[in-house]
Amino acid sequence: MDIEAFRQMVAKNPKGFLGRYGLGNKILLEGANLEEAVEHLTVATQLDPTHLASHLGLGRTLISLGRKDEARPVLQAGIDAAQSGRSNGGGDLVPEMQALLRTLG
Repeated sequence: MDIEAFRQMVAKNPKGFLGRYGLGNKILLEGANLEEAVEHLTVATQLDPTHLASHLGLGRTLISLGRKDEARPVLQAGIDAAQSGRSNGGGDLVPEMQALLRTLG
């Protein structure tokens, strides 16, 4: 899907975490407006705190913006959700989140 398709998805259902995640992640992957990506990925993590890919995407975006202090708790929350068993899958993303945390010091 392209960015416009995700924008339409969010416009139709602003409280749908998958549309928010998809749009934020697509913006991140295309290197577009990273502040906008933060906005959508933040909403996605708020709507579904157990969606690990949203935490990873938000963490990556914050790091790209040099906002490392904000990235740490986001990544840790994703790891905690996975380790508590609250998440539905995504456990394969935990090693990457842990590695990102280590690079942050």
